[in-house]
Amino acid sequence: MDDKLRNAAEEAKGKVKEKTGEATDDRDLEAEGKTDQTKANLKQAAEKVKDAFKD
Repeated sequence: MDDKLRNAAEEAKGKVKEKTGEATDDRDLEAEGKTDQTKANLKQAAEKVKDAFKD
């Protein structure tokens, strides 16, 4: 459960970075936010796969 919460927090942090980058016209920050979101989504997918094999 802890990993899922960390992944959700990482995704939320990425969204904040992305939106802040858009608002300030900082393309690097926006890209970093998108990267953080992608990483979090991949980790969440891996957790789902692990959960599927536990059952």
